[in-house]
Amino acid sequence: MDNLLGIPETKLDVDPAAEKLDAGVHPRDVARMYPASSLVWAQLAEDALDDGEAVEGYAYARTGYHRGLDSLRKAGWRGQGPVPWEHEPNRGFLRALGALSKAAGAIGETDEQRRCADFLRDSSATGARELGL
Repeated sequence: MDNLLGIPETKLDVDPAAEKLDAGVHPRDVARMYPASSLVWAQLAEDALDDGEAVEGYAYARTGYHRGLDSLRKAGWRGQGPVPWEHEPNRGFLRALGALSKAAGAIGETDEQRRCADFLRDSSATGARELGL
């Protein structure tokens, strides 16, 4: 992504939920341990969408999106600028945003689907490609 405005990249801290998820702990259990993790909510959203549960996927994705916004703001993000996919701790937020776009489309929220897809592409073109948006 070309950063024409010169806004610095935002890089989130390592998400402790990642280690638990990688160890095979069920995402619902990880969410109880780390409710502020956008990564665990993204995983729950993706799982729900894979199971055809669009409403549940939407709710999980929206939670992950808002948790991710909180983390981004704490990291100095001011509402714009790159959130690189290449920095692995950013992927929880980006995955939640992608899942929110997909879930919004599945429940007929086409304006939100488009806004989230645009936000994802603006934040990380690589992430958008990786997530199929």
